[in-house]
Amino acid sequence: MRREITGFSNPTVKFLRSLREKKHRKQEGKFLAEGLRLLTDARESGRLPEILVMAAGRETHPLLAELERAVAAAGGEVIETSEDILAKITGKDNPQAVAGVFTEFDTALSALDRNAAPIWLVAQALRDPGNLGTMLRTGDAVGAGGLILIDDCADPFSVEAVRASMGAVFTQRIAQARWEEFLPWLRGGAGQLVAASLRDARPYRGAPYAAPCFILVGNESRGLPEAYEDACDLRVTMPMKGRADSLNAAVAGAVLAYEVLAGLEGRGS
Repeated sequence: MRREITGFSNPTVKFLRSLREKKHRKQEGKFLAEGLRLLTDARESGRLPEILVMAAGRETHPLLAELERAVAAAGGEVIETSEDILAKITGKDNPQAVAGVFTEFDTALSALDRNAAPIWLVAQALRDPGNLGTMLRTGDAVGAGGLILIDDCADPFSVEAVRASMGAVFTQRIAQARWEEFLPWLRGGAGQLVAASLRDARPYRGAPYAAPCFILVGNESRGLPEAYEDACDLRVTMPMKGRADSLNAAVAGAVLAYEVLAGLEGRGS
């Protein structure tokens, strides 16, 4: 059954708006996602919102009707409100017609099965939520197991990162750890750590990649610390034909991920 909200000062509206701030997301263990496509991807991945918020006067759509039925059947809450209130909730002047509240996922390294996929993406001190979302999309595209965030990265559950992921936040596993935790975990089992570098590196094309391959990308402006590069099993370099001396972090990760995929598939890994 739907509940209608018409006032900006409604406590539920205030709660939903608060999820745009990291401190409130962490306190509540919840995050916002918006858009029918993204919420449909979540449902197809086995995740339903606890609260479904729909704009009044929206166009009918069979996927939205199916989503509403699924949320109601699971005991979730369905809310109908105005486009203006939905804009306040999402922080967008032209919001999508639907948004949802989800429980944050378990991001412990111990929750990962490294052998579940041949490729994993790893980002160190990635600060831009758009880059983080893009790396999640890349992981989904290449069949990676997920994205491991090292040290102080952007919040993967921010509205901006979730939006940029285009639904991949629901298809990719996400883990968060300090380097001092990640490296012993990695060395505790199978796993090749690979990074793009200019130091003692070999061409990225045709390099001896091995599954499970963990592709390490550094901070957007500083790159990887030297000690982190030294810990890698393989350092590779990508040619830069123009005046630029580096690629965007998320782009570099995508280029390398597809080369690793090609190498592993070529050897039947």
